[in-house]
Amino acid sequence: MSLKIHIDDSAPPYEQVRAQISEQARSGALPVGYRLPTVRGLAESLGLAVNTVAKAYRALESDGVIETRGRNGTFVAAAGSAAVREASLAAQAYVERVRRLGLTEDEALAGVRDALRAAYGE
Repeated sequence: MSLKIHIDDSAPPYEQVRAQISEQARSGALPVGYRLPTVRGLAESLGLAVNTVAKAYRALESDGVIETRGRNGTFVAAAGSAAVREASLAAQAYVERVRRLGLTEDEALAGVRDALRAAYGE
C-alpha cells in the first residue's frame, strides 16, 4: 500500500488518506482481504496524528470499503457486485482515454450524460 499526503493540498489529510485507500481498493491495487496497517502504524509512517488516520478509517468503514475484525485487524472489504466493479473499471478506462484526448472534465461529463440519456431514453 502506497499513500502520499500533500500538506499543500486543499483536501485535509484524513480525506487524502480516505480517498487514496478507497481508490486503491476500488482499482484492485488493494485486494479484498488485504490487511491494512494499524491506525498507529499508518499514522507513524505518514507523519500524521493517530486521530487523523482513525477518522479516515471510520469514514472508510462507513462507506463499506474496509471492515474491522476486532483484534484481528482492519481489512479491505468485499466490493459491491461484479457489475458495479466492472462499471468502475470501465469508468477508469474512460477517464484515462478522455484525459489522453485532452478533454476537460466538463466535456467528459457531458459525453457520459449524453450516452446515459441515449441508453436509458431520458
